[in-house]
Amino acid sequence: MYAIVSDVERYPQFVPWCAAQRVLKRETVGPREILLCETVVGFRGLRERYQSRATLNRRDMRVDVEHVEGVFRRLQTHWRFAPQGPAERPACRIDFAIDYEFKSRMLAAVASGAFLLVIARMTHAFEERAGKLSKR
Repeated sequence: MYAIVSDVERYPQFVPWCAAQRVLKRETVGPREILLCETVVGFRGLRERYQSRATLNRRDMRVDVEHVEGVFRRLQTHWRFAPQGPAERPACRIDFAIDYEFKSRMLAAVASGAFLLVIARMTHAFEERAGKLSKR
């Protein structure tokens, strides 16, 4: 699951409402890979662009993302992965947290009404991606 979440360049292939994603800069600092990403999201006729910094730490099984510029006043996401189960039936516990605030009141109003739907659809998209990749 860590590999799926950290493969940000593939998000447009499976993450709902992610219209485009590109890595603008990539650097390695010790065990961490730090990416400056530009994301284009589209929802109900709205298209917005923002930049974020993703810190990928394979050793600690963490992905942390913070807003750099764009539509958010604040955006932080934190993923923690804990592999579980025997090798023949691997499983993974995932702890996920998100904290965000839009700059625009209009976007905030649209997002607040759809927040639970968005989280459910995105969670399903990552689970579905894991299922497809595990069958390869």
